[in-house]
Amino acid sequence: MKAVLGALPHDDEEWAFEIKWDGYRTVAFVEHGTVRLQSSNRHDVTAKYPELADLGGAVNAGAAVLDGELVVLDEHGRPRFDLMQRHETQAAFYAFDVLHVNGHDTVDLGYEQRRTLLESLLETGPNWMVPQFRVGGGAELLEFTAAGGLEGVMAKRLGSRYVPGKRSPNWRKVKNRIVAQVVVGGFTEGTGNRSSTFGALLVGVPGDSGPIRFAGGVGTGFDQAMLQALRDRLGGLVTTTCPFEPAPPREYQRGATWVRPELTAEIEIAEWTNDGLVRHASFLRLV
Repeated sequence: MKAVLGALPHDDEEWAFEIKWDGYRTVAFVEHGTVRLQSSNRHDVTAKYPELADLGGAVNAGAAVLDGELVVLDEHGRPRFDLMQRHETQAAFYAFDVLHVNGHDTVDLGYEQRRTLLESLLETGPNWMVPQFRVGGGAELLEFTAAGGLEGVMAKRLGSRYVPGKRSPNWRKVKNRIVAQVVVGGFTEGTGNRSSTFGALLVGVPGDSGPIRFAGGVGTGFDQAMLQALRDRLGGLVTTTCPFEPAPPREYQRGATWVRPELTAEIEIAEWTNDGLVRHASFLRLV
């Protein structure tokens, strides 16, 4: 079951709220004390996470299927997606739903029933747990996650069933976003309905007194009118010289058109990565 991106619900007391953990969505299949981990694209990833080999022994059932998130925490206890990608320290499995127990599907149970069952099934261990949730108080929890540098919250409608493989409005992901100013230094070639405009803006952050440091691409947040208006302005700024120093990674240079860095954009991002790149960037406006 997948969530839709949205805002906090207005009927707050009809929803449960959980912290949104930033990692890899993973399903754990437990049988007779052994565990098999499956990624969201259905690949077996068990061998990648030996630190979770004993998870099966912490499940109080002969067989169970648990849905959750694999995360890696930083030194402040916050999940970090870039740390999860590198997996240089141990990952933890945060279980937030249960789909099957001892030969019986549980997907038709209401949200609260599944959570109660899950909490009785999985005993907290060194690399796994069942995170807490709250009923109502979504705005307060979202504010707490923003202050703590977390990604946001999940809102799940009380009484809702689990719909395997589907995206449901009964689950909403509500994200905290960061607004940043960047300099436009190029753009990529557009395809499809963007073939006459561009694919993404290539942006950077100027140093205090030095060159512009490359910060990644921004490919969303544009309507058709803005795409055309930006393309027209960029056309007058085209140059053969890359404005970023050092030059962007090779994958960004392929098909890139460089422009003089005269436009500043305001964008919304999920976070800055450790490499200084924007993540989940969306265009807001020129400033």
